[in-house]
Amino acid sequence: MDAALCAFGADGSVTHWNREAERILGWTADEAVGRPGLAGWAVRKEDADEVEARLLAASRSPGRQVHEFALLTKDGRRVLVRTQSSAVLGPDGRAAGVYCAFSEVHTQIDLERSIALSEALFVDASWAVVLVDADLRPAVVNAHAARALGMGRTAVLGRPLGDLLTQGVEELESALTHVLAEGTPPAAAELWVTLRSDEAEATRRCWRSGFVRLASPLAEEPVPLGVGWLFQDVTDAKRTEQESALLRFRAQQLHRAGRAAGECEDAAEAAAVHLDFALAGFADHGLVDVVRGGTGEDGGAGEGSGLGAPPDSATALVRAIASPAGAPGPSEAVPPTGIPVAYGAGHPAAQALERCGSVRAGAGPAVAEGWAAARKWPDGTVNGLCVVLRSRGRTLGVVTFLRGPSRRPFDRADAAYAEDVASRIAAALDLAGGVAGR
Repeated sequence: MDAALCAFGADGSVTHWNREAERILGWTADEAVGRPGLAGWAVRKEDADEVEARLLAASRSPGRQVHEFALLTKDGRRVLVRTQSSAVLGPDGRAAGVYCAFSEVHTQIDLERSIALSEALFVDASWAVVLVDADLRPAVVNAHAARALGMGRTAVLGRPLGDLLTQGVEELESALTHVLAEGTPPAAAELWVTLRSDEAEATRRCWRSGFVRLASPLAEEPVPLGVGWLFQDVTDAKRTEQESALLRFRAQQLHRAGRAAGECEDAAEAAAVHLDFALAGFADHGLVDVVRGGTGEDGGAGEGSGLGAPPDSATALVRAIASPAGAPGPSEAVPPTGIPVAYGAGHPAAQALERCGSVRAGAGPAVAEGWAAARKWPDGTVNGLCVVLRSRGRTLGVVTFLRGPSRRPFDRADAAYAEDVASRIAAALDLAGGVAGR
């Protein structure tokens, strides 16, 4: 047996003594069997009466009796043990003796603590816990993890991870495979995933995950039984952290742009500097179009500002500044040809001019061929943000920010930042005067 075992006859003499008892106390079976009780050799004489009385009391009581007391080893050390004793019944149904199974208390406590920890993790832990087998399929799932995965506890078991996640499954499987092969990683990892249940909304979640390799303690060599995966949803905290970092970066860009623009002798060059600083981490291309022939005096774009306005109307837009579309480089002023940009009716720039605000445009998931070309934007553009340029109560033109497929669509926070940039560009163009009048 894995536990130490000894037995006593009706007269209290030792009748059985197994190898685990020999390992713990050092007394062999030949030395132990036949002794009249434990006094003087396995128990101190001062404690013998109490210990033997507690052990033999099991012969008069139903069920098992649990006790803790100190036994003596052969070399004189004291060992605290936890015992479970029970009566041994004879053929007539009467107690013929007592058997006692015992183990060292610290070993028993370690076992009970491990069992208690496992039960606590899978009952009311605040972290999600999943035991994944060697085939990378959930074998045990606690209630918290089941809620996080959007399924019942039994529904998750045995299913491939690809049935649970649409995005992030490759990263998760790679992490689990690494843990099975190399062992527990030194730090937690943050995984961005999308659940099957959230596929329609494309909601991404960030799970801070820890992994531990599970190996059998009974095998001669470590045999992986699977991976313990513990994770916690930190999506809100990560999004807040990302938004804060983005706001700090954009504030720094506005500050740097203001410092750099202050060193420009030409106001039109200062407007290009503001555009360049805004593009960093924000958009792939930038365009500045100004109202041909100056700005309206009434705070709007003047009469004839409809979407289908003819090229020679007061609201026709002329390209003033553009970032290079083919190769990286600084934005530059466009030679003043006076020829309006051939924007069609309903173009986002024309809408921004009419609404005196911001307009977002996107090609959507399936980009139609020629979508960017129809809007006179560089090839590869899939998202645009047009912001009106206003200064001293007048509309000067429109600044357009463009993104390719590698970037996400513009959102409201992006529009607010673009409006800050537009106010600085508008002030520079207003100061330039001639540029705004082209």
